[in-house]
Amino acid sequence: MAKGISFNPSKDIPSLAGKVILITGGNLGLGKQTAIDLAKHSPSELWIAARSADSGHATVAEIKKASPDVLVNFLHLDLSSFKSIKEAMRTFLDSVSRLDLLYLNAGIMGGTHFGTNHMGHALLFKLLKPLLLKTASVPGAGVRTITVSSAGHRFGKEELLLESMKSSAENLSPVDKYCHSKLVNAIYAHALAKYVPQITSVSVYPGDIQTGLFSSNGGSWMISFLRNIVVPLTSVSVEEGVKNQLWAGTAKGVEDGLYYEPIGVAGKASPQAQSDDLAEKLYEWTEKELEGHAL
Repeated sequence: MAKGISFNPSKDIPSLAGKVILITGGNLGLGKQTAIDLAKHSPSELWIAARSADSGHATVAEIKKASPDVLVNFLHLDLSSFKSIKEAMRTFLDSVSRLDLLYLNAGIMGGTHFGTNHMGHALLFKLLKPLLLKTASVPGAGVRTITVSSAGHRFGKEELLLESMKSSAENLSPVDKYCHSKLVNAIYAHALAKYVPQITSVSVYPGDIQTGLFSSNGGSWMISFLRNIVVPLTSVSVEEGVKNQLWAGTAKGVEDGLYYEPIGVAGKASPQAQSDDLAEKLYEWTEKELEGHAL
């Protein structure tokens, strides 16, 4: 088994002075912990994007109390709604002049996996791309996009079920849909390395974490089994699980387009996740689906 990198966020994250960071799903779980840990290293601005205004504002207040010198903002964002994404991006782009770290962290286990876990984030990236490229043109900027995937991506179907994902896909179980969306997350990060090479784009697996991921739409017996039996037996703390995405966003030696397991371990992606052919197919299909969606 590959040995992970030793990584202590309090010591190993460099100064983030002058950097602007946006985290989707930054109000809870891994996203919240990512924000808390990054705020300790003095970024210029930290944006918490989430559906829930109550928990989002509570997280902002908590971070401000712990890191009073950091400008922290809440951004209302529902990744299942293109309208919400566009409204959020208008607000964000009117407020910032750069974007250095983009964490595509939000995800759900139940419900509209593909729409939230891939298409919403893909539109978000499309609308942020000009700003990301502008920031990347500054010498030494080191712009990165970190997508939270899962080891479950290895259990996704071997082929991309793109047209099926536009429907209810009732022939697939909730777990199949989730694993497929996480495979698509890994493939898309691999695709961005080819199509947007100015930005370092990677996907990460945090390990099995006890978070709110399993709390939505828990009617499936499989999701209930995972939530109540498997996760409690195999999970690590959020503080431990967040280290892989913190490493991916801030460490040296992070390679564009790769999938990393904790901490900083490459080479464990499925063949599909690292397929150039599937990356091209997914990227072109996604771009076509997003045609006409602009600010």
